[in-house]
Amino acid sequence: MLAGYAAGIFPMAAARGDPALHWVDPDRRGIVPLDGFHIARSLRRRLLRADYRITTDTAFAAVVAACADRPETWINAPLVALYDRLHAMGHAHSLEVWQDGRLAGGVFGLALGAAFFGESMFSRRRDGSKIALAWLVDRLKRGGFHLFDTQFITPHLASLGAVEIPRARYRMLLAAALAAEADFTAPALPDPHGVVQRSTQTS
Repeated sequence: MLAGYAAGIFPMAAARGDPALHWVDPDRRGIVPLDGFHIARSLRRRLLRADYRITTDTAFAAVVAACADRPETWINAPLVALYDRLHAMGHAHSLEVWQDGRLAGGVFGLALGAAFFGESMFSRRRDGSKIALAWLVDRLKRGGFHLFDTQFITPHLASLGAVEIPRARYRMLLAAALAAEADFTAPALPDPHGVVQRSTQTS
């Protein structure tokens, strides 16, 4: 699986109940430029309210389960098992947003070299996934990552600064990121003001 990511492809299932996995190699790839993450005023206010708590790698299995807890999902049982193994190996990571002692949102993905492959995110409360993504981008920047791969792009991701690039351009960025080193676990958790100040702000 790690070799597949290093080659620029990633696995998906057709549905939760389908035991087969299929390698995907899209013509155009979604990425979030780490120096181009957009924080609108409403999200800025939400981040600074700080009525939430952020953790990393404390509820990995719960984040994956929450991401798969939807009517249609590409996360099947074999993928869950693979993600668990990669987490145990130190390659798969999660970032959790807690409110009132419960998971309000989160995101998980895989780290390889200085590339981070975002797999999925979820939100159980308003802006839960946006908060998670803002804190994740800040962590990737401070941890030395060069590439934040989102695989595909959605209107939600596009509103936060994600863009599509051709496959050839993605492969070039991936090769450069794999030749570098980064550490997801190294940065200490900052305060919300630090997250906002290091991000690109938009009106």
